[in-house]
Amino acid sequence: MKIYKVGGAVRDKYLSISSKDTDWVVVGATVDELLSQGYTPVGRDFPVFLHPNTHEEYALARTERKIGKGYTGFTVYAAPDVSLEDDLCRRDLTINAMAEDSEGKLTDPFNGLADLRAGILRHVSPAFVEDPVRILRVARFAARFNFRVADETLALMQQMVKNSEVDSLVPERVWQEMVRALAEPQLQLFFDVLQTCGALARIFPEIDYNSLHLQQYNDTQITFAVLCKAVTSIEQLCKRYKVPSQYRDLAILVARHDCTKLFTATSIVETLQKLDAFRRPQRFEQFLIAAETEACDTLRNAFKIVSKIEVAAVLAHGFQGAAISKELQRRRIETLQPNLTGF
Repeated sequence: MKIYKVGGAVRDKYLSISSKDTDWVVVGATVDELLSQGYTPVGRDFPVFLHPNTHEEYALARTERKIGKGYTGFTVYAAPDVSLEDDLCRRDLTINAMAEDSEGKLTDPFNGLADLRAGILRHVSPAFVEDPVRILRVARFAARFNFRVADETLALMQQMVKNSEVDSLVPERVWQEMVRALAEPQLQLFFDVLQTCGALARIFPEIDYNSLHLQQYNDTQITFAVLCKAVTSIEQLCKRYKVPSQYRDLAILVARHDCTKLFTATSIVETLQKLDAFRRPQRFEQFLIAAETEACDTLRNAFKIVSKIEVAAVLAHGFQGAAISKELQRRRIETLQPNLTGF
């Protein structure tokens, strides 16, 4: 039995960046052997185990054969006779198909290190076309590393679009790759790659590529809201990909509320209420950042003034039920009015 470090951890080592997770592949072993050594099985579709001490993932070397559409349409073979190169051959890109043994010796059968140094994303084998998620992964890696997609790999991606393999993507995987891309340093490249291979219109038909003017933030919810300024139907996109409500709601708020049309104390206070600013100040701040207009400063300053008016003071004067919110609104407008000229 031999154990090798594989995939992203090896790639990231040669890029001199830290890797969040370390994956291992076990060659020449059986399930029973790993169980006898205290490994815990966690793989549902293929043999993956957690190390008894480090709890890192160890997978038996395996091969895969395509039997249906989509990323789940595979049959897996894992046995002691599967070699390390057999296992590496099933991986998506050459930069992810490198391995190291316990002494740090590199196994690189597909010249991944050369591609890594040249900044190229290249597929390992023609089997690349069998998994449509790889289109999104390639686009995401381009956005992460600022790498170029090899011409022959781009051709395969275009083929996957033409033969409708891309249409078998499941919503959960699309959003998983999208939300990861939102945190990558070169997000624009994610959409550039999808546009170039023809997948953008199939996966995200609501996104107007020519209207994309992306600005990224440390907060992926804000970045998504900014992205949605180039989306024709936010509700439709979010419904199809089961986008979490915190992403969807912020994007819709930014799309629906125009801060540049706030001229009176009444309109400002009403907008603050519609934005639920008093109950959700953190999301309100996200909204202001994503809206990206100078008028947002007026809204932010107004909120600082009127948020000092406490509900307790209204209750102390005997207001009850619906009269409470009505009186709160009146006091906020009255307090804000004399301060408008100072914004």
